[in-house]
Amino acid sequence: MEQIRDYITGKEIDIIGPEKSRQDFEKFLVEDRGYDRSEIRVDVPITVQFKGEDYPSSIDLIVSCKSRPFMAVTCVAGSIGSYEREILAGARLVYEFQVPMAVSTDGQDAVVMDTLTGKTLGQGLSAVPSRKEAETTLQNLEDKPLDKERTEREMIIYRSFNLEKINR
Repeated sequence: MEQIRDYITGKEIDIIGPEKSRQDFEKFLVEDRGYDRSEIRVDVPITVQFKGEDYPSSIDLIVSCKSRPFMAVTCVAGSIGSYEREILAGARLVYEFQVPMAVSTDGQDAVVMDTLTGKTLGQGLSAVPSRKEAETTLQNLEDKPLDKERTEREMIIYRSFNLEKINR
């Protein structure tokens, strides 16, 4: 199996599934959008529950600005639109507060969404906020936890869309 050095972590990884998309997007975030490698976490653990059972998984990337999570990203090998709902649920669940933006990308295109409303903010790599834009956005943003009544529903959605990553 062919391997590549991960752009963010420096670890050797197999090039399978959406890995090429992730490498392209990691490089784009650093070289085009101005994020530091240290602000990008790879394979961030998330555990959802369904019928009392834990389902561990991971979110491809969490991009932070000034140590505050700003974007949750899923990198895909197929249609980015098919993964919008998955990453919205992940961005709502991964921390005790909702990560402000959710992004679905194939490394060449992207859909950027507001996590709180679920609305699409833009499409294309140009819609991905720069580090400077993230800093400005976060100045006036409060951390908002997910409403308790919605948590179980979002866990079911995340688990349903994310079965291939669960228990990897």
